[in-house]
Amino acid sequence: MREFSVPAMVEVSDSANLTDAPFTRAAEEPGTIVARRKRGDAWSAVTAAEFAAEAAAVAKGLVAAGIEPGDRVCLLSRTRWEWTVLDYAIWTAGAISVPIYETSSAEQIEWIVGDSGAKAVFAETAEHVARITEARDRLADLAHVWGIDAGDVDEVVRLGAEVGDDVAEERRRSRTAADIATLVYTSGTTGRPKGCEITHGNLVSTARNAVQGAIAEIAVEGSSTLLFLPLAHVFARLIQVATIEAGIVLGHSDIKNLLPDLASFQPTFLLAVPRVFEKVYNGAEQKAAAQGKGKIFKAAAETAIAYSRAMDAGGPGLALKAKHKVFDVLVYGKLRAAVGGKVRYAVSGGAALGERLGHFFRGVGITILEGYGLTETTAPASVNRPTAIKIGTVGRPIPGVDIRIADDGEVLVRGVNVLRGYWNNEAATKEALEDGWLHTGDLGSLDDGGFLTITGRKKEILVTAAGKNVAPAPLEDRLRAHPLVSQCLVVGDGRKFISALVTLDEEALGPWKARHGKPAAMTIEELRTDPDLIAEVETAVAEANKSVSHAEAIKKHIILGVDFTEEAGHMTPSLKVKRNMVMKDFAAEIDSLYTS
Repeated sequence: MREFSVPAMVEVSDSANLTDAPFTRAAEEPGTIVARRKRGDAWSAVTAAEFAAEAAAVAKGLVAAGIEPGDRVCLLSRTRWEWTVLDYAIWTAGAISVPIYETSSAEQIEWIVGDSGAKAVFAETAEHVARITEARDRLADLAHVWGIDAGDVDEVVRLGAEVGDDVAEERRRSRTAADIATLVYTSGTTGRPKGCEITHGNLVSTARNAVQGAIAEIAVEGSSTLLFLPLAHVFARLIQVATIEAGIVLGHSDIKNLLPDLASFQPTFLLAVPRVFEKVYNGAEQKAAAQGKGKIFKAAAETAIAYSRAMDAGGPGLALKAKHKVFDVLVYGKLRAAVGGKVRYAVSGGAALGERLGHFFRGVGITILEGYGLTETTAPASVNRPTAIKIGTVGRPIPGVDIRIADDGEVLVRGVNVLRGYWNNEAATKEALEDGWLHTGDLGSLDDGGFLTITGRKKEILVTAAGKNVAPAPLEDRLRAHPLVSQCLVVGDGRKFISALVTLDEEALGPWKARHGKPAAMTIEELRTDPDLIAEVETAVAEANKSVSHAEAIKKHIILGVDFTEEAGHMTPSLKVKRNMVMKDFAAEIDSLYTS
């Protein structure tokens, strides 16, 4: 058993809650810019006073609508300015906010609204409102459904016009660090989503300690970030809170509008999941190849990786510095410009990034600080930081957090970030929390410096017929790094050998077809039997197999004619593969690998 602890740098009082920071700043620094809001094609500044006033106005409306302290109010929307206002308005009214992904199905929405016992829902679109309305008869506690796009937020504000400021202030101060701030439902990769009880203290303590002790070099005067990940995910939510706590300028975007928004907003740091960084790299590689500059990009990539590795071994030599300077003009500067030109750091979580990709981006001039955490740990449990980075690991514990590796290799977490329990699920709470330690279900190791490496999921370990234990995650991560591969699932539990299901990235296929003289109209179904494409995927499999022993290597694979998608039930909104659903829906394909 090995353990590493980092003492808290910031102590939070028992009376603290999430509304303290925005309302204190509004009183003491009313003109400070805390956000920039997109209006048309331009960004307009939002001051501390304006933000607090907006949140308070909506909070008064909630009070007038009968929302009591401790009531649950759901937020069903994409990431946008209104989300942050509504989140803080719900907290100001003393209520509990319950986020729901905008992509959730009617069944998922009904489950979260019903399980949480929500009294009200803010739903973004008419379609979202319709999904809730269809289930209204089965949601006994639900009293209000307000449409954001329909202008109902203004109606809520008008409803609270007669509620006094003193009433709102009393409600705001009624919540303490021990009170639940939000119920964040898990991805549901292994069954029904569970509501994680995240307290005001969890969010405030984790945010303040992360800012002061983990990303202090990023959270400097003039720093800003553009949120584009779903705010229904705890990772983006914690960053939202951290920006409000630290006075970092906040903006909102989404994947569809991301590139033009990055160019105009010009953030100083970003957060994303590894798939976003993989897409950036693969897109740049494909574009260079299409322009006949594939060799230049390859040389630039190898130089960036070598430069980053040299930074950990005494620094790059003169020759490497010279090559790096040339490629900075030809390649790296253009990549930095694509994300606004000012980004120097990015925080990555949700899955493994891959050591090679981490070195590439640091060599380009954007250091990716990979971290690790769960919904149950209010997002971060550990993170690399600018002054203490070890690429290939997920960093050291954030201040206020202890990490222990159990005898069976499971990662255990204790600290300011660990949830209070699961909503209406005492059995799951007892199973996950033991003597104050959260059993994460992840497998990992700690080195002598306290850097954590995640090696797989405890419940996803495959045991072959020969008794060999195989962690699928490292193989899957390596395979996904190939430009043509979208997703993959390694299988082999109880079988003679390890195999894999592979899906193709439709965006990458266009440039590949052009380079290889394939008809542009060729479908994925046709391409999966094309000899040239098969050879590319075989190369990717061989590369992935280099990371494991012969007994753990992929012996057979099959290219599927479809991708894993959230709509089909194969992916969670946070882009995790639902292993059980994929294995069920592609059982015939898996069987064919062992019978052919």
